Amino acid sequence: MQIKYTKNFLDKLENIFASSEYVLRYEKGNFKSGYCILKDTKIVVVNKYYPLDGKINTLLEIIKELNFNPQDFNDKKIQDLISELQQTVLKL
Repeated sequence: MQIKYTKNFLDKLENIFASSEYVLRYEKGNFKSGYCILKDTKIVVVNKYYPLDGKINTLLEIIKELNFNPQDFNDKKIQDLISELQQTVLKL
């Protein structure tokens, strides 16, 4: 899958979190990796000052780390997107 650095693609990634049990928030912070995952409370915090490509790369990294199961989602488009992302190798 080709990663597109557009607002539309960012919205698709954000929709994955909106449909999951995780809450995605953009906050200012001094995170070493640009994000923080609070697993006990299922909150993902991303540095809001990241540029568009930084936010997309960060969300892709988080999605890989959280190992979302496509079957856990009701929306077929989200299932397909997660399946494609799991097969994509990130070269950051």
